[in-house]
Amino acid sequence: MALFEPKRLGRFVGERNERIYQPRGVAAVIAPWNFPAAILTGMTAACLATGNPAIVKPSARTPGTAWAICEIFWRAGVPAEALACVHGSGDVVGAALVRHPHVAIIAFTGSKEVGLEILQAASQVGHGQACIKKVVCEMGGKNAIVVDESADLDEAVLGVRQSAFGYSGQKCSACSRAIVVDALYERFLHRLIEATRSLVVGDPLHPGTDLGPVIDEAAARKIREYIEIGTQEGRLELACPVPPGLEERVKKPYIGPHIFSGIRPEHRVAREEIFGPVLSVMRAGDFDEALDWANGSTYRLTGGVYSRKPSHLEQARRRFRVGNLYLNRGITGALVGRQPFGGGGLSGTGTQAGGPDYLLHFVEPRSICENTMRHGFAPGL
Repeated sequence: MALFEPKRLGRFVGERNERIYQPRGVAAVIAPWNFPAAILTGMTAACLATGNPAIVKPSARTPGTAWAICEIFWRAGVPAEALACVHGSGDVVGAALVRHPHVAIIAFTGSKEVGLEILQAASQVGHGQACIKKVVCEMGGKNAIVVDESADLDEAVLGVRQSAFGYSGQKCSACSRAIVVDALYERFLHRLIEATRSLVVGDPLHPGTDLGPVIDEAAARKIREYIEIGTQEGRLELACPVPPGLEERVKKPYIGPHIFSGIRPEHRVAREEIFGPVLSVMRAGDFDEALDWANGSTYRLTGGVYSRKPSHLEQARRRFRVGNLYLNRGITGALVGRQPFGGGGLSGTGTQAGGPDYLLHFVEPRSICENTMRHGFAPGL
């Protein structure tokens, strides 16, 4: 593997300098439920490829997928001693892994609250611990799409709709705020409402379904609480109904797409992650104010801009401080090698999974300097 090949640092008479990387040690992979195969596979493969044995702890909601992925690794030749899969609640199993003195790396994807707890716990040095734990952490988002007066409405409406309501909004990259400049606001809002009204809420096994259920009743309760908050802070423009009998057939809770207007940056539904099909459409005076509002979140994960003005696109490149910025397209669906994924702020440690620097989080560098002078003889002189 090229990462582990020694790299010569300069060429100096009488001295040889090299940089090498070595594995960090045992890794705990704590994966989320919403992408139970993709995210778990990426984190686990990174640990193994860099020579670190991995202990996989999936979400208690998706243990079967994790076990199937680990079986694939084992069949491919990964020794059982190098990869283990453990199940259980995060409060018990996850907490024990994070605090174990022999765990050197924690690769985590999940909520901000759990991620901050992991970072705090990992900072404590336990009895018998020989290293400072490395935390590779991707948490959440409160992502915004800015739409200016020059935007292509056909593209902007569909891009916002898909980014907000795809997978029932259960993505850390989902659009939760559409910030639209005043000149286009009314037209955009009207078209977005009608476009969203046409989405089909149904059984995810049916090919015509646009929105399936949310993960469980606890998630549904939290989303409903934010919908109630939104009705107090702004105006409910759309609440798509759930077809009668659907929840009983699928045996999962459903929440249709909800759109709010009149939301201001100080409102809770504009600041707090909801993780469901709830979108706030905000009216900004101009493009500068829209960017200020977009940057006003403590999260820094994804963001987007719809504009046909080159100056606005360039301004967004400079000022929109997110890990993944999308121009004139939706803000979800990052692909490995094309859109390395990860943000800063309270969205995580900027890991950029799927990018050229990702594996560096799982190794530690060493510098080796050798005096090559031997009795006055200097090779290469």
